[in-house]
Amino acid sequence: MNTLLETAIFAAYQAGLEIIDVYGSAFDVELKDDKTPLTEADKRAHNTIAKGLASTAIPILSEEGKEISYEERKGWFRFWMVDPLDGTKEFVKRNGEFTVNIALIENGTPVMGVIYVPVTRTLYFGNTELGSFKLPEFNGGVGDLNEWISQGRKLPIDEGTRTYTVVGSRSHLSDETKAFVNKITAERGEVTMVSMGSSLKICLVAEGAADIYPRFAPTMEWDTAAGHAILKGAGKELLDYTTNAPM
Repeated sequence: MNTLLETAIFAAYQAGLEIIDVYGSAFDVELKDDKTPLTEADKRAHNTIAKGLASTAIPILSEEGKEISYEERKGWFRFWMVDPLDGTKEFVKRNGEFTVNIALIENGTPVMGVIYVPVTRTLYFGNTELGSFKLPEFNGGVGDLNEWISQGRKLPIDEGTRTYTVVGSRSHLSDETKAFVNKITAERGEVTMVSMGSSLKICLVAEGAADIYPRFAPTMEWDTAAGHAILKGAGKELLDYTTNAPM
């Protein structure tokens, strides 16, 4: 499991290099069939991660490679679930709030997660055995997992007292989310609202900088899987609000 985590971390870092290379250039933006944006960075990151994970011989389901039929993948007990560039809208806006997400799924459950933030070089990683960690400035793959753990901070991080904090989407703040925040405010009296893009919202909850991230707008498994594993490693959970059961 540790070797797989090291492989995923290095693949995420290499994908981040490709993303930053495009980020610093004049890039074109396409629209996919669902009207969401696609850039050269998405494609290059996908190809880099696919190469980086190939040595594991574990199948990959990526947002940019999702043409794999359900008939083929329904029997997968173990697979990588990847969002090569989570937060493409934030990438296009050039606000830095985008990530590389890699999760290992076993029997329908995320058991390992890596989230890398290319602009700040912040790395979140963890699994259900080790726990989860935040490395504020990843050094690019030099060293090994034990060294990265020693350099990082175990999640959640105790930052002392603060007001109850709700984190919401930078690009998808729905009416349902606003109503939820109003309800929490009425119950608690004082609530801080933080807006953030991509899977960084889940990371804020995992590290203890936020208490809850309500999401009522559509989402996909590759948006949540890596963050879910990191949450679990931090002793937290990602729940379906309609059933209150783990996703």
